[in-house]
Amino acid sequence: MNKGIKYFGIDISHLVFDVTDSDGNYYQFKNNVSGFKKFVKLLDMNSHCVMEATGYYHYQLA
Repeated sequence: MNKGIKYFGIDISHLVFDVTDSDGNYYQFKNNVSGFKKFVKLLDMNSHCVMEATGYYHYQLA
């Protein structure tokens, strides 16, 4: 992994989405606009996200 880049893995479901970052921190957010805004606060210009597309639940966050 490149230094300075923070990676986020996202597993999304109907009501919530779970996030683990490259430092091993775990977060859970509601799968709605409020949750998206809270998640975005974790990101910076060097963040990379990978999301599991589950049905159609990932569309809004994508």
